[in-house]
Amino acid sequence: MHNLFLDLETYCETPIKNGTHTYAENAEVMIFAWALDDGEVHVEDLTQNNLSGELCTYLTNQNITLIAHNSGFDRTVLRHALPEFELDISRWQDTMVQALSHSLPGGLDILCEIFKIDTDKAKDKAGKQLIQLFCKPRPANQKIRRATSETHPVEWARFVEYAKNDILAMRELYKKIPKWNYQGTELSLWHLDQQINDRGVYIDLELVECAMTAVEKAQKVLAKRTKSLTDGEVEAATQRDAMLKHILEAHGVSLPDMQKSTLERRLNDEALPLAVRELLAIRLQASTTSTAKYNALSKGTSSDGRLRGTLQFNGASRTGRWAGRLFQPQNLPRPVLDQSDIDQGIEALKLDLADVFYDNVMELTSSAIRGAICAPKGKKLVVADLSNIEGRALAWLAGEQWKNKAFYDFDAGNGHDLYKLAYAKAFGVSPEDVTKDQRQIGKVMELALGYEGGVGAFLTFAAAYGIDLDAMAEQAFDSIEPSVMNEAIRAWEWHKKERRTTFGLKKNTWLVCDSFKRSWRYAHPNIFAWWSELKAAATNALQNPNTPFKCRKVTFIKKGSWLLIRLPSGRFLCYPGAKVEDGKISYMGNNQYTRKWERLYTYGGKFAENITQAVARDVLGHNMPLINDSGYDLVLTVHDEVISEADDLPEFNHEHLSSLLATNPEWASDLPLAAAGFESYRYKKD
Repeated sequence: MHNLFLDLETYCETPIKNGTHTYAENAEVMIFAWALDDGEVHVEDLTQNNLSGELCTYLTNQNITLIAHNSGFDRTVLRHALPEFELDISRWQDTMVQALSHSLPGGLDILCEIFKIDTDKAKDKAGKQLIQLFCKPRPANQKIRRATSETHPVEWARFVEYAKNDILAMRELYKKIPKWNYQGTELSLWHLDQQINDRGVYIDLELVECAMTAVEKAQKVLAKRTKSLTDGEVEAATQRDAMLKHILEAHGVSLPDMQKSTLERRLNDEALPLAVRELLAIRLQASTTSTAKYNALSKGTSSDGRLRGTLQFNGASRTGRWAGRLFQPQNLPRPVLDQSDIDQGIEALKLDLADVFYDNVMELTSSAIRGAICAPKGKKLVVADLSNIEGRALAWLAGEQWKNKAFYDFDAGNGHDLYKLAYAKAFGVSPEDVTKDQRQIGKVMELALGYEGGVGAFLTFAAAYGIDLDAMAEQAFDSIEPSVMNEAIRAWEWHKKERRTTFGLKKNTWLVCDSFKRSWRYAHPNIFAWWSELKAAATNALQNPNTPFKCRKVTFIKKGSWLLIRLPSGRFLCYPGAKVEDGKISYMGNNQYTRKWERLYTYGGKFAENITQAVARDVLGHNMPLINDSGYDLVLTVHDEVISEADDLPEFNHEHLSSLLATNPEWASDLPLAAAGFESYRYKKD
């Protein structure tokens, strides 16, 4: 089997930021660089000549593997620009995905630094400047609208020479990056991922355009009111610095920032002047992120009405979960309106009457964003979501048998919902009496505390789910076990003595959150013990290279500079550059805040989180081919949910899809799995 390494340089009037698929519809391939195996790098100038016969032979040979970095771009462009070549997805491999599959960054430059592949920085910088020159239209004020080999012959000669560099770098990376997680079933799953990205989702463009119009109208109204309230000092609520300055100077109120959590916390502060509270409410409305998402939908949807390329395989590189691209479907705002209001609101948006029926148009458009994804004529959306998969996987991995049984009982109709059970236990009420809103508090407890989290983690999740912690604490305080409360009081006193943060919480609120943490740990002795066992296994593995250390259902081993955790599925969690010093475990990774490749520290609870989320992903990944082969055309996956298009017939239904999604893999035959879903002509939050 031979490998053909390839890289394209293209020109297009459409900005690449609109998405590969809309870009590729009108893209022109100017340069085709390639090399077969370790052979000479060839650069073919397609502005002067057709493809060489040799390259045509390789492209049509089904036994030759095609390798590119970020291959989705090259493959999609070739499908549009050179449709005579049927380049089947199964022939492709991708060095960027190979890197992401092993918790490495995807960028070619940083990968060359990590693997010490020699690159000429100055030549690299010059190459990027040449790409800017030749691959996109010149600025509108330039006499020459497009640079070519005729207009810039000297620079073009350098551009052709530069095209070799990426092939040389890519070829070396292909050899040096591990392939533990990029072969066999994982490679097949990536090929399915590419089919899903190519299929895309159908978009209601009428809704998109109407929502954008409504947002624009609403922004003007908000800006006019902002200007009025500030005597013309602030032109629009989106002007953060001007708004902060005005509130301080005109009202003597100092705000640390304009983040959503800050605004929501101060919005109901009766000590603030009414004008300030109104400005904060306007700011909250005006800064709704859905505007950018509608814009991405409008610009990124292809000419056939489908939005493609929204998923990045192994984009969450530590766990292997999918990440969102372009429209960012993994990060859609939580609806604040009921579904019936959203459905009516969509009709109002299309009639340009949203501002007549809804006081907060921004809230409506934010809540309605999911509805832009819909089924084409003759089809329906069939959606299913793995139920509490992280809670189930964590209990299964740690051997928390009472909880595994509770999940089985609930699925059989003989037990209580675990989120309701968590709330009932904390608040001393019957699970039958737990409301939907109260269940959310139980959910926060389960999500925040399962990975060694404390008060800080509880605070983070409560903010995400819109929970008033003070009100919660007031309701729960008297129901907490006295011995647990006494421990929490001693912890509060220690935090104050040592000047540790209490997150600005009231004393009783902090005590209740800390008590929840302690009660949860006492109720989950196996999970609690597993955290320290994971850290010990990792430490032993790092101190004894090439020796496996089993820790319940996973195994740690150090290979070279890598700490690996073998998951039940056979896939590995990867921690490059891992080491242990003074009892602290660290590795090299992308810092989610600085976006830089640097040394990060981890602990037992974080290992538990990584492993649990990876197992959840592996269950999803195991069943996606089964779903796709059963007549449900997968179009999207969001966290632990799959969205499919199917013929609008009774035999395709959410019960059947849920049963497929909750199929136990052979490596997890006793994991209590369940899924639930719905059918609709428009996507929604179930």
